[in-house]
Amino acid sequence: MDTTKIGLGALLLVVSTVLLLAIGANGTGIPVLLGGVAALGMAAGSLLIGTTNDGPTV
Repeated sequence: MDTTKIGLGALLLVVSTVLLLAIGANGTGIPVLLGGVAALGMAAGSLLIGTTNDGPTV
C-alpha cells in the first residue's frame, strides 16, 4: 500500500468535509464555488484512497 496516497486522500476528505460542514452550519448557505471545490476535493480524496491497492480498483 502507498501510505502517501492514503494520507493525501484522507487529508482531502477531512478538509473538504470540514469545509462543507462549516459553511453549512453558518446558516448562509453554501456558495457555489466553495461547495464545488469541496465536492471535487471529496471525490479526489476518495479516488486516491480507492486506487491504492495492487489488486482491482474498488
